[in-house]
Amino acid sequence: MNDLIDDPTPGGNAPEFSVSEISGAVKRTIEGAFGRIRVRGEVGRVFKARSGHLYYDIKDDNNVLACTTWKGQAARLSVVPEEGMEVIVTGKLTAFGAQSKYNMNVDEVEVAGEGALMAMLEKRKKALAAEGLFAPERKQALPFLPEVIGVVTSPSGAVIRDILHRLRDRFPRKVLIWPVAVQGKECAPQVANAINGFNAFTPGGALPRPDLIIVARGGGSIEDLWGFNEEIVARAAAASSIPLISAVGHETDTTLIDFVSDKRAPTPTAAAELAVPVRMELMGWMEDQNARLFRAAKDGIARRDQRLADVARALPRPAQLVDQQRQRLDQWEARLAPALRSVASRKEVQLAQRAAHLRPQVLQQMVGVKRERLNNVLQRFESASKSQVARLRDRLDGLERMRQTLGYTETLKRGYAVVRAGDQVVTTKAQAAKAGALEIEFADGKLSTGGKPVKRKTPKPAPPEQGSLL
Repeated sequence: MNDLIDDPTPGGNAPEFSVSEISGAVKRTIEGAFGRIRVRGEVGRVFKARSGHLYYDIKDDNNVLACTTWKGQAARLSVVPEEGMEVIVTGKLTAFGAQSKYNMNVDEVEVAGEGALMAMLEKRKKALAAEGLFAPERKQALPFLPEVIGVVTSPSGAVIRDILHRLRDRFPRKVLIWPVAVQGKECAPQVANAINGFNAFTPGGALPRPDLIIVARGGGSIEDLWGFNEEIVARAAAASSIPLISAVGHETDTTLIDFVSDKRAPTPTAAAELAVPVRMELMGWMEDQNARLFRAAKDGIARRDQRLADVARALPRPAQLVDQQRQRLDQWEARLAPALRSVASRKEVQLAQRAAHLRPQVLQQMVGVKRERLNNVLQRFESASKSQVARLRDRLDGLERMRQTLGYTETLKRGYAVVRAGDQVVTTKAQAAKAGALEIEFADGKLSTGGKPVKRKTPKPAPPEQGSLL
């Protein structure tokens, strides 16, 4: 009887829970028990989803804690977790019931200690150096005297005042200030945006494009200067087409931007000194050069004057050169009149000799000879032309006889006839049958199909031939 009353299964009256109820209870227990916590460990695998969420592990020697940073939280992280980095993460523990797992939602990441920071910095430095971003041949020369200088720094610190004061003392220039945060989680993205923004200015636009960029910040701890060690800043400085001077920290401070910049200045004040020359020194140098140029020109003219005087002493006097030529001219002038008289006399004698041969009898004799020769030529020409005409006439007669022999009238004389139907010559029986009337031509006349004789047409007389001129 007792067996029938007692519950044979211990705990059989315990309440039943659904899986979701258990998962919710575990989630509330974990979140309520721990609240907001900080965990220190080494970053394991890191995965960034396309959505922008970060998934990574924090581990020690024995255990692993899964961590999640949502897209909105990741944009506000001062340090992006990298595999192998020792960090301190801050956030809340929560549970993911769909997979019976718990994880930590992280909204802040810090590097655990200076040693870890230096290790991470060394790792980044090696990676960027392997890409060639530190190569000396990539560095640009600074302009000698830039018209516009862009300064990336905090607008309220002593750094910008030192730079402006130094520029004003050395050589006043136009300065564009791009205000940025110089420490904290906003530092790196703002500095990178400022460098890219200056490079995006259009030359000749409303805002003048800087000829030189100075990225400056005062001294501080490695944590304070860490924003200038971020990869986004280093890549922006390396990609700048405008020459860039880095002036971050004091002389002993070194950041990643110093290795990729075109020139590193130990202090912001030194950056201003590198940017422009001293105006008074430049003016003194210009005056020095001007004086040297004047002295060089004066000395050159003096040397050439002396050289000209030395060469002039070796030349003869102008009077000596002219006297000799004047004497020769006088000699030619004295010889000119006798020469003209002599030439005139010789030409007169030659003319008399030629005139002696020009008698009328000689001319008449010459004309008679020429006329006789012309008559002989005309007679030969007339005889030849007559002979040529006779030959051509005989040939023409022969051709006429051949034409008559080969013509159809001669054929008619041999007993043949020509049959016509109107204007057409009939050559077949079929054509004759189709024709209404036929005309037959014999040697002695024409006959129609009716038997009536047809009078032979008298051919028109040929036009008279043109007479021969010969």
